[in-house]
Amino acid sequence: MSMKDNEHRTWPQRARSAVVVTVDFNDDLGILTQEPRIAGREKSLSVWRYGAKRGVDRVLDALDEAGVRSSWFVPGQVARTHPALVRDIASCGHELGTSGDRCENFDTLTLAEQQHALAAGLDALASVTDHRAQGFRSFCGNWAPGFANVLRDAGITWSSSWRGDDLPYFHLNDGATDAQVSPLVELPLHYELEDEPYFVYNLSPPVPVGQPRIPSYREVLSNWKQDFAAFHRFGLCFVLRLHPEIIGTAGRIDVLRELLADIRSHDDVWFATGAEVADWWRQSVTGNEPGHPVEVFARYRQTGQVAA
Repeated sequence: MSMKDNEHRTWPQRARSAVVVTVDFNDDLGILTQEPRIAGREKSLSVWRYGAKRGVDRVLDALDEAGVRSSWFVPGQVARTHPALVRDIASCGHELGTSGDRCENFDTLTLAEQQHALAAGLDALASVTDHRAQGFRSFCGNWAPGFANVLRDAGITWSSSWRGDDLPYFHLNDGATDAQVSPLVELPLHYELEDEPYFVYNLSPPVPVGQPRIPSYREVLSNWKQDFAAFHRFGLCFVLRLHPEIIGTAGRIDVLRELLADIRSHDDVWFATGAEVADWWRQSVTGNEPGHPVEVFARYRQTGQVAA
């Protein structure tokens, strides 16, 4: 079966669609990368540290209530700072992946520096959980040419960092000569399936710039339900991206609970971790459709017509 045969496919368990719940547990590292002026502003930083204080536990409870196993991305520094919380996540049956060491902006790093960030993040997670992560999510920025090979060589089997589709796809082998090398699977993201674009907010320094209002919880829930209905109708892979400091507040956690209950009301949905979806995709799909965006990007990057 090729990737082009995408509508109305049968996923495992004869499911019509697949759902992967992902959670980025960045503590205050992500906002420090995005907005360096926030350093030292303890009141503002407490907004992002709320995930470790309350949000992680609430998200774990909501997932347990729905019977959903999820995939969490944890930078190395968070594993060192909150080892007990990271072990709690793993002990609840969730997959742990890495997002580097300190939520690095990959646009500012060389290939060697990206490789170092990956290795540091993997080592920190392994030291806390005694388990080597298979999943990777870059916090922001583009991968340097060759980084897909670095990921595979480090034992990473799947990523959820890129966009450009609503089904998984394969990264190119970046010049690898071994035809037997298993391709890296990408589980693409969509901004509308993330909590941060709706809810992230800080007064000063302004995050986001322009200070849009915090939206109605009911409308966000309605949007996510509508998106899931469409993904389900077309037999796609619905990848939800959450942050414990955002979705894990006392009011917003019920948005997640209601969304999961709505999805659970369908008896033909495959809830899976990222690693499970990537493994199934690798076994079931022969390759990307011709002209897939990932291949166009790679071709134009090689010719220098787009930024790396």
